[in-house]
Amino acid sequence: MKGSTLVAVETIGAFLAVEGGCPVNVKLFLEGEEEVGSPSLPALIEKHRDLLAADAMLSADGGRASTSVPTVNVGCRGICALQVALRTAAKDAHSGRVGGAVRNALHEMARLVASLHDDQGRIRVAGFLDGAMEITPEIRAESAALPFDEAGWYADLGAAPYGDPDYTLRERITLRPTVEVNGMWGGYTGAGGKTVLPCEASAKLTMRLVPGQDPARAQATVRAHLETHCPPGVELRFDYRPGGTRAFTLDGDHPLLTAAERVTERVHGVRPVRTRAGGTVPITTMFQERLGIDSLMFGLAMPDEDAHAPNEFFRLSSLEEGLRTWPLLLTELGRLTPAEFPRG
Repeated sequence: MKGSTLVAVETIGAFLAVEGGCPVNVKLFLEGEEEVGSPSLPALIEKHRDLLAADAMLSADGGRASTSVPTVNVGCRGICALQVALRTAAKDAHSGRVGGAVRNALHEMARLVASLHDDQGRIRVAGFLDGAMEITPEIRAESAALPFDEAGWYADLGAAPYGDPDYTLRERITLRPTVEVNGMWGGYTGAGGKTVLPCEASAKLTMRLVPGQDPARAQATVRAHLETHCPPGVELRFDYRPGGTRAFTLDGDHPLLTAAERVTERVHGVRPVRTRAGGTVPITTMFQERLGIDSLMFGLAMPDEDAHAPNEFFRLSSLEEGLRTWPLLLTELGRLTPAEFPRG
């Protein structure tokens, strides 16, 4: 989120240079571990609790949900992770000598991860969905308020439609939990061929979580599912960091959200649509749970900018928009009093 972060920092610098001060008191916290779950953050929060005391937090992360319709972010999904390895024999063997008589570790891993979903993409992990936020008619209507070209979305990815048919595409990528295999390996993966029957295979999994789900419990249900579906004679080994991050939600009447909507409407001339992000920004949940501070994610990245890809980009127009909206947002928040912000 370097583009959005730069806009936020330059906004503060401009206020200091032009007006000699900001409409609100500001503390800067630059955190670079978001992509790995912010593992150092809990200890930093406990060590520097006094320095981090604040009424609210503005985050340059989060991004926008549409390139054509103004949106404001009201939350994001949580996350937990799990790595699993399995072993079927004491050593690799020649596939011509033992093939058909010894379990192939990659075959067994493929069966295990395939058992996590049915053919249409519904999650089949007992207990995983317990407590997950129900998609009420109101939430469904809010999600549907954002115009969304499903065919175009799939075409951009070069992918075929897939997923739980009980939910729309927008609902599946923002409001519903997921269990995903991020990587799977084992056996021979070098150039050319090697007729090996692998004795070990590994996989990395992440689970995106919605409000109401506990990361530790979600993690435990996936582990239990894999253990239950593991055949006799196959040994499982798990490697994971207990816990994870809960989903984050900003209340619908929160002053941060009200301010963001006023500013966005002033700049674009139309009221923005409220959306939830499908990804995870761990600092939002950690600050909410540990410091009682709510966050507004006011990032500027667009959904088609290929985040994490080698050709990721950031629109010049987003820089211009950010340099208009961030000063207005700080000015709007400067009209509020500390008493107007809820305490966790």
